[in-house]
Amino acid sequence: MRSRLLLPVLAVLLPGALLAGCGDGAVRVPVPSPDAAGTRLCAGLRLPERVHGQPRRDTSPESPLTAAWGSPAIALRCGVPRPAALQPASQLVTVNGVDWFGQPEGRPVTFTAVSRQAYVEVTVPAKYSPPGDVLIELGQAISATIPKKPEGQI
Repeated sequence: MRSRLLLPVLAVLLPGALLAGCGDGAVRVPVPSPDAAGTRLCAGLRLPERVHGQPRRDTSPESPLTAAWGSPAIALRCGVPRPAALQPASQLVTVNGVDWFGQPEGRPVTFTAVSRQAYVEVTVPAKYSPPGDVLIELGQAISATIPKKPEGQI
């Protein structure tokens, strides 16, 4: 029961934690805890130096599982858990071969790359509208590095 309450709380707090890094220093991005296979896949992710024209920034704590660009920060976390709201009938957006599950209820907007052997979460502040441009740029690295799951699995 306790873990069921924790997920909605994290969903509310995470965007605020990401926004806390809006200055010029390192961006605070919570580090996920994937299994060994997820960690290996995420460590191989070769991310661009610029996203949506914004330069890459340091993250705190420093981790190969996180990345950020711009201010306010576009944040990426690789190896996150499956989104709690993701269901077999959930609507996905496919951008250049990467399926994304969007959770646009709040600002910033959070998308998770699904149907991959590791989930990759991208949080996009409202300043970078439309968020699909960010997904196009980051999707290339994801599709090149993280293999798809077998057909029909999300």
